Amino acid sequence: MSSPVRILAVANQKGGVGKTTSVVNLSASIALLGRRVLVVDLDPQGNASTGLGIDIRALERSVYDVLLHDTPIEDAVQASAVKGLFVVPANLDLAGAEIELVPMMGRETRLRKALERVATDYDYVFIDCPPSLGLLTVNALTAAQEVLVPVQCEYYALEGLAQLLRNIELVNTNLNPHLHVSTILCQMYDSRTRLSADVVAEVREHFGDKVLNAVIPRTVKIAESPSHGMPVVVLDPNGAGAQAYAAAAQEVVNGRA
Repeated sequence: MSSPVRILAVANQKGGVGKTTSVVNLSASIALLGRRVLVVDLDPQGNASTGLGIDIRALERSVYDVLLHDTPIEDAVQASAVKGLFVVPANLDLAGAEIELVPMMGRETRLRKALERVATDYDYVFIDCPPSLGLLTVNALTAAQEVLVPVQCEYYALEGLAQLLRNIELVNTNLNPHLHVSTILCQMYDSRTRLSADVVAEVREHFGDKVLNAVIPRTVKIAESPSHGMPVVVLDPNGAGAQAYAAAAQEVVNGRA
């Protein structure tokens, strides 16, 4: 009997925290451990899709069609270059979805219902949320059981997190009683600065054992990898960034999170 799928929404309403980078590399690292993984790209910029080698200008079907036109989600799934890793891609069509969803029946649960069709096909689903708290993010939080929050090791790292946690609580109360923050991932760590160490200590103080032991360093290879359309764990598997993501993935899989 296979264990039930784990669905993780990766969310932080603060932009530029490396949210998509986390989705791309954690999902790829877990797929490399032999699990079947699905990435659902809910960001209209489609960066998770392009980061996994999908040409978002040539999509026949995307997550937009799944949410707005009731296209079966399996019809939108594409294979990535990593064995066992699949993507429901996004493109700019999704930009208007926030407004188009407003009058729809069951607007908050459309992604959940779509994923119910394929949940048994995967071990993990990672949902890349847009950096705002609109209906797309609400759909992600309603479909997920867990929230993974990437935090950058910089000033104001915890800024906006209180609001995110309030929204998670609202969704938990009104739409999804199973939702909880399971995992905090510290990244963009610069070992040369005292600030990075201070931020990690502060995050651990706030969130305790939800914070992964693995901390993702700021590296050139991580920054470059999206332009190659592949995760850093494939582009530079022996580099410090890839090793850190592999360690983080192991913690997620082992239920440390």
